[in-house]
Amino acid sequence: MTINPLQGLATARRNGKPYGITSVCSAHPLVIQAAVRRAVADQDAVLLIEATCNQVNQFGGYTGMTPDLFVAFVREIAGREGLPASRIIFGGDHLGPNPWKNEPAAQAMSKAEAMVTAYVWAGFSKIHLDASMGCAGEPAALDDETIATRAARLAKAAEKAARSRGGALPVYIIGTEVPVPGGADHAISDLKPTEASAAQRTIDIHREIFAREGLDEAFGRVIGVVVQPGVEFGSENVVAYRPEASAPLTALLDRETALVYEAHSTDYQSRAALTALVANGFPILKVGPGLTFALRESLYGLDLIASEMVSGYGERPLARAMETLMLSAPGYWRSHYHGNEKRLYLQRQYSYSDRIRYYWTNPAASVAVARLREALSGVAIPETLMRQFLPTLPAELGPAGDPQAILLAAVDLVLADYDAACHPA
Repeated sequence: MTINPLQGLATARRNGKPYGITSVCSAHPLVIQAAVRRAVADQDAVLLIEATCNQVNQFGGYTGMTPDLFVAFVREIAGREGLPASRIIFGGDHLGPNPWKNEPAAQAMSKAEAMVTAYVWAGFSKIHLDASMGCAGEPAALDDETIATRAARLAKAAEKAARSRGGALPVYIIGTEVPVPGGADHAISDLKPTEASAAQRTIDIHREIFAREGLDEAFGRVIGVVVQPGVEFGSENVVAYRPEASAPLTALLDRETALVYEAHSTDYQSRAALTALVANGFPILKVGPGLTFALRESLYGLDLIASEMVSGYGERPLARAMETLMLSAPGYWRSHYHGNEKRLYLQRQYSYSDRIRYYWTNPAASVAVARLREALSGVAIPETLMRQFLPTLPAELGPAGDPQAILLAAVDLVLADYDAACHPA
């Protein structure tokens, strides 16, 4: 039986042999496929796939998938690639009232409880309890006691569902200083890590309120805390990790020896930075937009190559189709991108925030991608064009005439950095 590596993260750190785990936060089938293939290649690997409350919930979320459908979706890809279901951990991210924060708290929390229940029943065993956001008529930032009280309420729902379902009970992530999902919506020049005293208060008050609510055993399965380690990305820039800035947070783990930190928004960090995060007590490395950004880069590179090589393909029709689609349905990017028309165009197409990822499942996008793949299927791409338009990928992929292999390689290139950081020599 495969051992859940999440349970051993804190112990490994205490023993001076830290390791990490990549948390793949994406619902794109090619991203999932690339992650599955990497897990298959390492027979001892366990794959952690996470879904967010807005992406997947009992009403379908923006993917249209309920938790059970998301699990089935991932397992279908895994089955095709030969990865046993027992080697996949499903995590629920930001599970709380956020999708319904414009509703009264009582109503939003009832829906959040139903969502957590649905996640656990579907087989999600890593649950991030995030009740940090205010609901209708409340301040945007709630006080620590209210957050912890609501987190305990959600934990009760998860515990009840898990005991009814049978099998292993879930592990939990807590934390109130949560980076903005999908990255910040502005350029970031100064980013301060969470104060160690604030992290300690988060832990203490959750421990106290869980005990008050009869959830001592559940709190014993809290494995991590979300804090700000000093990493973030905006639309146009990335803030690199500085280990010295988060040293007080690392020191706190010497007192809270059963816990580690979960690092959100690690997208676009260097391999060295990711390795340092793991070594310094941030072994759960969450990545999402960085993977779909790499996928979009390779799709656009192939779009340019097909424009150069394939008669009748046209001038960058995929990029044009995506721009038309994003302009016709601006809901996913309008409040995140700012500036004049040229800046907005560049952000729509090339932003680190990668809001374009929300559009790939649209039928118009699917048709454009299918046309690109058909245009290049069986077409040997010269090394010179690979170097010109896809310079980070091995040029020998071009002559094979397999655009899918190129797309998967682009995602895998990012995953390789995480793999190396999580399993230091």
